[in-house]
Amino acid sequence: MGSEAGAARRGSPRSGRGRESGGDRSRRRFVGLLGGAAAASVLAGCGDGGTADGADTRRTPPAAPSGKPSPSASTGASGGSTGPRPLYLGTYTSTEGGGKGIGVASYDPASGRITGRGTVTGVPDPSYLAVHPDGATLYAANERERGAVTAVRLSDGKVLGSRPTGGAHTCHVSVHPGGKWLLSADYGSGSVAVHPIDGSGALGERTDSVTHRRPAPRAGQKGPHAHQIVTSPDGGHVLAVDFGTDTVYSYRLDDRAGTLTEVGQAHTRAGAGPRHLAFHPGGRYAYLADEADDTIVVCGYEPSSGRLTIGRPQSTGAKAATNYPAQPVVTPDGAYVFLANRGDNTLARYAVEADGARLRLLGTVPVEGDFPRQIALSPDGALLFAANQRSGTVTVFRVDGASGALRLADEPYASPVAVCALPL
Repeated sequence: MGSEAGAARRGSPRSGRGRESGGDRSRRRFVGLLGGAAAASVLAGCGDGGTADGADTRRTPPAAPSGKPSPSASTGASGGSTGPRPLYLGTYTSTEGGGKGIGVASYDPASGRITGRGTVTGVPDPSYLAVHPDGATLYAANERERGAVTAVRLSDGKVLGSRPTGGAHTCHVSVHPGGKWLLSADYGSGSVAVHPIDGSGALGERTDSVTHRRPAPRAGQKGPHAHQIVTSPDGGHVLAVDFGTDTVYSYRLDDRAGTLTEVGQAHTRAGAGPRHLAFHPGGRYAYLADEADDTIVVCGYEPSSGRLTIGRPQSTGAKAATNYPAQPVVTPDGAYVFLANRGDNTLARYAVEADGARLRLLGTVPVEGDFPRQIALSPDGALLFAANQRSGTVTVFRVDGASGALRLADEPYASPVAVCALPL
């Protein structure tokens, strides 16, 4: 079926995928099991000995420790690229046919061509990636039964160590804009956590963890399932999307103590299964993908209170009998929204209207891969990357800024069990 969260509710093929260790049958492979996943039940120690396997990762860091672009990334983030840019790839390492760690690559901003550079090993199941605002450190969600987060120094590919989240199956990470805190979401336990980031980019022990207990999940949802945690554009609030409770939680983060205080809840219709949201750059609207009922919703956001208001569900444009929208992204200028459709294997295109308050479906484009779990735009918005889990590929599209049209830029790039692409 393919919904990572929806599988628990609908008898996902994950539950019968066969090869699993330690009874790890929850979140992390509701999709991955479609290819026959073997989930590990114990978090392997990351240690400090992660190395780049193959070509040296030092050839493709997004930035030197000073925050200035490295010679291999000789471009500003907002365009005018004159050379290859860094690209990091997430995978499942404990899945049959999966990767060996974080994939290191580069992409040509002009052609979209991806070139492999090696692998940062010593990072188990890095299913989602985020970079520090200074560009010097990469963070990975270790999606295992004992959830954890790992920091990697990008100047030399050194693994700086990992920290437990206190939850299960960490599936999403983001860095608070101030650069002092790493936020993470644990799908298996329905919890979110906060870890401090020190001056070197390494992580300290978590300062807070919150489990979503209310509203109580409906029968069949099998508990809370936190899927995403992000900071609002104004930086004032942290929002967590939970599939299992059909709720987006708003928190205030204490920037000194690293603790979360709930300030609001926004409830989707029952059984919608919210997965990921993306904010409009104007900061007053967000677009929420509901994977269980195959819709996208425009949400109003109030910066002063942190409260989200759920709007009317809209079509994803999918024609397949079963489709599970995964992730929306918004172009930097706020003119277009793109949505990954797993099952339909398309990218939906929307025009943004009324200063962000409306979406108008323009159509869909084949993703040229199987099961696009995650999509991301290059910093300048000129390229869109789709990580296709079941085909083990990353496809790149040129984005027409005037029309929102997508055109395949190059042949799909082979990446084992591709579940996340992070272009810098």
